[in-house]
Amino acid sequence: MTESAGVSPTGLPHVVDHRHADVTGGWLRAATFGAMDGLVSNTALIAGVAASASAHTVVISGVAGLLAGAFSMALGEYTSVTTANEQIDSEVKVEQRSFRKYPQAEKDELVAMLTEMGMTPETASTASDEIHRDEHKAMNFHLIQELGVDPREKPSPWVAAISSFLMFAIGAVIPLLPYLLGFESLWAGLACGGVGLLLAGSAAARFTRQPIVWAALRQLALGAAAVGATYLVGHLIGVAVS
Repeated sequence: MTESAGVSPTGLPHVVDHRHADVTGGWLRAATFGAMDGLVSNTALIAGVAASASAHTVVISGVAGLLAGAFSMALGEYTSVTTANEQIDSEVKVEQRSFRKYPQAEKDELVAMLTEMGMTPETASTASDEIHRDEHKAMNFHLIQELGVDPREKPSPWVAAISSFLMFAIGAVIPLLPYLLGFESLWAGLACGGVGLLLAGSAAARFTRQPIVWAALRQLALGAAAVGATYLVGHLIGVAVS
């Protein structure tokens, strides 16, 4: 028997054809944001301080920036994800109250949504009745359609916080490496920061399936603009106070 292209013997072409990455865990956005922020902010900080200060001051500033930024990013991610999850929980309670008070209205609402998706009113009515046989599943279905989120798949605030902390610290230490190894050279620090931006952009592109070269150069260009502006300000302040 000849099988149709893309169709498996089990009759599940979607499963065989492709698989999706997990986009609900919250770690990728936090990790990417942390790495980029660590690289850009600490490279810019080092450039700004090095424009008018000693290498010793650069190291102290860089380490302080790493620690402060990593803890700040972790706390910010934890708080923001927790707040978003609490908002989802609040909307779940609203939906639960509506299900208890107006069950028929919820069924009619689902019929309207399914009709807008292309079903005939008769099919939508039948589907609504069947979906509402299980109130918990029906409520999740309503929330997905109305809010665009699945309350069963909320991101973890701890995963987001830890990912952000670790990646910020890794990103922030890269431009400090030459100084920590005894090479008191701003250009070496900038070069390390630039390489780090290229690698971070490339790594992110692997997950998002975007062109790797474009993603790497985009991050380098944005980072270079921030570093250049900070260096200029640091230089002008150093000239003004000297």
